Amino acid sequence: MDLFFRIIKFGLTGLLGMAIDFGATWLFKEKIKVNKYVANAIGFTLAVTNNYLINRVWTFESTNTHWATEFTKFLVVSLIGLGLNTIIIYLFHQRKNGTNFYVAKFFAIVIVFVWNFLANMLFTFR
Repeated sequence: MDLFFRIIKFGLTGLLGMAIDFGATWLFKEKIKVNKYVANAIGFTLAVTNNYLINRVWTFESTNTHWATEFTKFLVVSLIGLGLNTIIIYLFHQRKNGTNFYVAKFFAIVIVFVWNFLANMLFTFR
């Protein structure tokens, strides 16, 4: 049962991270008028940092005193997830006779969620 609640916590943290990512990106792009790619990087960075902190304390209850190393591992897992997300969308949308972009994105989100959860549970916060 602990694994089930850990997955739920991880998912809720991810939803909050997505809101932070979109919100910060919108704020910096639309209101502060920062370049859209810089705004996107700011949103991604804020979301990853937030997700690390919440997952460290709430989801995985880490007591690791080497938090900088742990954060670096979390960032690497997140960047690999971002790469997987892009590749999966490309393969489904571009290569599979034009699967709808949002259907492809849905599949990517599901697959990357599983990757991120398992990699963080078995590597980052073990």
